[in-house]
Amino acid sequence: MNPQTLGVLLGLTLGCGLMLLVRPRGRARTRSRHHGHGLADLLAEAGMAEIPAHRLVAVSIGLAAVAWLVALGVSQSFAVSLAFAALASYLPTAVVRRRVHQRRTELSTVWPEVIDNIASAVRAGLSLPEALGQVGERGPEALRPAFRGFADEYRVTGRFGPALDTLKGQLADPVGDRVIEALRLAREVGGQDLGRLLRTLSVFLRDDLRTRGEIVSRQSWTVNAARLAVAAPWVLLALLALRPEAVDAYDSTAGLVLLVIGGAVSVVAYRLMLRLARLPIEERVLR
Repeated sequence: MNPQTLGVLLGLTLGCGLMLLVRPRGRARTRSRHHGHGLADLLAEAGMAEIPAHRLVAVSIGLAAVAWLVALGVSQSFAVSLAFAALASYLPTAVVRRRVHQRRTELSTVWPEVIDNIASAVRAGLSLPEALGQVGERGPEALRPAFRGFADEYRVTGRFGPALDTLKGQLADPVGDRVIEALRLAREVGGQDLGRLLRTLSVFLRDDLRTRGEIVSRQSWTVNAARLAVAAPWVLLALLALRPEAVDAYDSTAGLVLLVIGGAVSVVAYRLMLRLARLPIEERVLR
């Protein structure tokens, strides 16, 4: 690869890195408010709200730099090392997204139980704050810290609304948003049918959970096969990078173009696979 081409690639890499650093401060906030897809919202839904978004960006850039140096040392190819650096830069975001999926699945299985506990406590004559506080002591382990924080704040301030807002922010869950807003409305207008509403919501969530479980179990093998098909070419590239003649073939303008096209096709195919296999996901419209 000639020095002029190398300089252009280095300039493009630097520009992409600077754009990643700048965009979360500007446009990502707007997207976070309107669509809920910002890095801060993603971390909150993964249960990592204490981690700032810029730290995730920094980890991605650092991991990409390490992968680039390691791949460059092994393959002695700038093009091949740049491809693996691009793959490595997405790993932190992929881990967070995986955690979001796991957390949503975990919460979806325990919300019916929580709603039943709240409804039983209300029928027994407890107030709403007391019923919610009991979830922090006797509810599912995944939700106890958030509800315990609600009980502590309500005990200190005596203000039900702000305590619910704090609870909603800690949970960062669409189902939790609906439950909390129903409780807030019942508290403000003095609804007499709160128990019936909660029981209906519990039945609906159980039916939805059962249906989703059946669909996921049927399509899981297809999704795993598609992921393997996307990963296979890059595993083969890693093996070919150990052969000097293969490195020389990729470390050229034509080889770089081939890697860029292959990376673009892999990204498009993977995103298309996820979109086709994705079940409808509730958005947090009641934040």
